[in-house]
Amino acid sequence: MPILSMFYGIIIRMYSETGERHHIPHIHCAYAGDEAVIDLEGNVIKGELPSKQTKLVQAWIVLHKDELDANWELLSNHEQPFKIKPLQ
Repeated sequence: MPILSMFYGIIIRMYSETGERHHIPHIHCAYAGDEAVIDLEGNVIKGELPSKQTKLVQAWIVLHKDELDANWELLSNHEQPFKIKPLQ
């Protein structure tokens, strides 16, 4: 699963999951043993991160929405996604 970005101990990954129940554009986030699936609108679909880290990811999504959409399109076409700048 490609890593798109890492910041403040949060790892952001994206991959297309054909046939999965949450087959909408989304990212997988991991932080200190916690994991969450978050759609590209910032809604938690599955799992959980601490509140602070969830807010950081949601802010990052807002800043990089166009890049996330482009990566989702690439993955949907079986192409490799590109890295996205971390939250600073």
